[in-house]
Amino acid sequence: MNQLRHMSVFAHIVETGSITAAAESLELSKSVISQHLKALEQGLGVTLLKRTTRRQVLTTAGQDFYEHCKALNQIAEQAWQQAQDVLAVPKGPIRITAPNALMETLVAPAIAPLMKEYPLLQPELISSDSHLDLMTENIDLAIRVGQSLDSNIKQRRIGEFKDVLCANKSVLSQGNIEQAAYIANSWQGRKISHEFKAEGGKQQNSLHFAREARCITNSFNSCYHLITAGAGIGLVPDFILNSTSSDLQAVFPGYELPVNSVYALHTFSTRVSMNVSLCLSAIEQQLTKTMP
Repeated sequence: MNQLRHMSVFAHIVETGSITAAAESLELSKSVISQHLKALEQGLGVTLLKRTTRRQVLTTAGQDFYEHCKALNQIAEQAWQQAQDVLAVPKGPIRITAPNALMETLVAPAIAPLMKEYPLLQPELISSDSHLDLMTENIDLAIRVGQSLDSNIKQRRIGEFKDVLCANKSVLSQGNIEQAAYIANSWQGRKISHEFKAEGGKQQNSLHFAREARCITNSFNSCYHLITAGAGIGLVPDFILNSTSSDLQAVFPGYELPVNSVYALHTFSTRVSMNVSLCLSAIEQQLTKTMP
């Protein structure tokens, strides 16, 4: 690493015309600049500069070596500029994951306007009801229900919703909800247990519901379509239930399930990239409009 620093300083000595001018340009002392040049020549075993009190002249070896040092500084400046450009204009890829229910109703509608406004932005949206590993899968931003226990992940609560135990009107009209098949998402498992409380927070009017799932699917969309088709009962987020004109109704009107908190997660330790900040802000705004 010191060799790269020596080379960079040497290029500045040549381009500014003297050690004194290089020291002023780099805001270092003349002795520090001289030490860089001395260490470089000793390490290479050749003389790079012939210097007098009035002028400096590159040796043949120095001229060839300077061309490489000049190219090194140009590459460094280009890399620096490109990194700063990322902060100026949203562009390039960003990988976002979210559960199926949130991807279709929250994330995708939020990202669509950004793609029109920023044509260089390249979103990759990954719908998954499983919790993908952010580092292994190179995920930039994850929208999840519930907190993560991983202390290496930065997370922030951005909203909430409630699940509603639903069924098609045709199922409810049969009047024997105990016989209705339970359609579960894979994260629920086979043994289902729900604790309802009366709307308005009256804990004394609680309701316990337990059932073994008859059908399990790893996709919310499959679960939702099965429930809508009258195959059984299952959970549907309230913001989806309120936004559709389907024949779904709550199994236990007047009772509600606990709040589900929505979190945004990323692995940026310090400064969050502009792509992530932009997309997260848009998702939060969409969440405010979508959630009841």
